[in-house]
Amino acid sequence: MATTSQEEFTLDTAAELAAEEGGAQIQGKSPWVLAGRRLRRNYVALTFLGVFFLIVICCLLAPLYVSQVSHVGQNDVRTGATIVEHGKKVNVISQGGTKIVNGVPKIVFGGVPIGPQWGAAGGKYILGADELGRDIATRLLYGGRNSLFIGVTASAICTTLAVILALLSGYFGGIVDWIISRFFDLIWAFPVVLLGIALGTALSVNGFHHFGINISGSNLAIPIAVISFVFIPYIGRPLRGQVLALRNREFVEAATAQGAGSIRIMFSELLPNIASSVLVLFTLIVANCILTEVGLSFLGAGVHLPNPSWGTMIQEGSNKLSTAPGLSLFPGIAIALTVLSLNVFGDGLRDALDPRAKIRIEHG
Repeated sequence: MATTSQEEFTLDTAAELAAEEGGAQIQGKSPWVLAGRRLRRNYVALTFLGVFFLIVICCLLAPLYVSQVSHVGQNDVRTGATIVEHGKKVNVISQGGTKIVNGVPKIVFGGVPIGPQWGAAGGKYILGADELGRDIATRLLYGGRNSLFIGVTASAICTTLAVILALLSGYFGGIVDWIISRFFDLIWAFPVVLLGIALGTALSVNGFHHFGINISGSNLAIPIAVISFVFIPYIGRPLRGQVLALRNREFVEAATAQGAGSIRIMFSELLPNIASSVLVLFTLIVANCILTEVGLSFLGAGVHLPNPSWGTMIQEGSNKLSTAPGLSLFPGIAIALTVLSLNVFGDGLRDALDPRAKIRIEHG
């Protein structure tokens, strides 16, 4: 306990405070340790993080699933194939015609894919087949690989570029800040999906062949580049505001007085102080990038057929909702679980790193 008098003001030492607490040793904890402790207590966030990792692991094991379970590749067309279901041969795609049931003729419509087998066919077509006889479960796993790869990669590129631009804009100010801010405003003025469709469609026609770089229109680098570009201001603008608030703080002035250069101050002094916000924004932006990829692929401006993606699978099944709802239902469930798990974990991570923070990702 502090003691005061007219002559002196003293504070008890750590040893004296520990003695008052029964001899317990007092140890300081870093903000990251405290954040980890708060996050470990958030069982809901950790549960949904486990759901996300489970989805990722299942998608990564897609080749093993094909070789050991389904024995049907992601693009194998099997319109005339048959399977054995409970000892009977069944066409993967109904051939149509007339059959007698209890003495009554019954018309069988052709072109209808087989429904979910749930293991009745020895592991084949567990979730059914599409209109070309391809295994939905196989394409769901491979489509997840593409959607997750595009979402995570685009988020990493977007976050890296946004952090660099935010540091430059917030630290230097002046004309540099004006140019970068107008760049943010220019992208911000367009709805994400519309801008993504415009850029994705333009690049998908002939690809990108400039500055010695040759990328075909069907390459996954096209949707990655488009998605990472359109989300830059949604990370850069809030980070720029934080850098502006930090650049006049005492620790920056002390580093300047010691002779530190601009690069060292930005990446050694400012960046560690916005690292928690960067981590939270990255987690939340991954979900937005996955949703954007799904939307672009559904509209034909993302992953190109026959390559699977959750968006292309929904698009292919949209005209058979009445006869084969699983074509769109299963990828829709996968998208919902992935995005929900990322958003819930992102909220938990935000609360753990800074309970007072109010970071939000919004886009039109």
